[in-house]
Amino acid sequence: MTADHPEVPLRGSVDLSQLLKKDEPPAPAPDAAGASPAPIVVTEQSLQELAQTSAQVPVVIVFLSNASPASKELVERMRTAVARYDGAFVLATCDIDTQMSVAGAFQVQSVPTVMALIAARPAPLFQGNAEDEQIRSVLDQVLEIAQQNGVTGRVGGAPVQPQGEPEPEPLPPLHQEAYDAIEREDYPAAINAYDRALRENPKDADARAGRAQVALMERSRLADLDAVRAAAANAPGDIDAQMAVADLDVMGGQVEDAFARLIDTVRTSAGPEKEKLRVRLLELFDVVGADDPRVVQARQALAAALF
Repeated sequence: MTADHPEVPLRGSVDLSQLLKKDEPPAPAPDAAGASPAPIVVTEQSLQELAQTSAQVPVVIVFLSNASPASKELVERMRTAVARYDGAFVLATCDIDTQMSVAGAFQVQSVPTVMALIAARPAPLFQGNAEDEQIRSVLDQVLEIAQQNGVTGRVGGAPVQPQGEPEPEPLPPLHQEAYDAIEREDYPAAINAYDRALRENPKDADARAGRAQVALMERSRLADLDAVRAAAANAPGDIDAQMAVADLDVMGGQVEDAFARLIDTVRTSAGPEKEKLRVRLLELFDVVGADDPRVVQARQALAAALF
């Protein structure tokens, strides 16, 4: 299987922040058990404790199947990779054959799939057996995002110290307003703040990408994956149904599937519907990132489909 390597978003397919106990401190991370400790086994019962741990130390979860040799091989390489970070991560595994409810909550559709859990918020990392260098690159991204969000613990209790990086500069006022709105899950207010930022500076790429990400979260937060997929399957010509599936695919890390679905729909559409699909694809390109190879390829395919 080819590995997918998206830019790591803070929010993924499901938000587990409600599992963090408001009146208690986060559960302490497990003590270190050697250079390469055995991964924690994720079950429906242990998920809350793991969410608590992720408020202190980012958790990396490998979703696997015991029937998949590729899964077992990836777990061993993930253990080696995580050990190099000297306690900066907790590694966990989840068997989708026995923990179907957990896999469903994270919208895992194939194995092996690797997700991060940062302050109880999942982020899809990659699918398939990535190369060691790619794994390290993804873990570096996770660690950076964790530090930006105050998750700076280590297994055993010592904090993760930034590697000589300067303090991030304050956000522009409208970006900070949008960030604060996202934190309280007021997505319309965040979109409004980004819209005002774009009126001030139409070339503000960060505002454009932020707006696209928040709009995606707003559209998808109450969606039922099975119902959305059923609606799209029953009405292949319904562009709204196809766009809804594409949104959830991007949220779940199925970026190539999302792009292919919408580009195929563009080919069979005309007039205002074709334009609506084009605009949605451009928004999803902003979510994934302009430099992502999958976006570059999809832009070429979209141009061919339009003209």
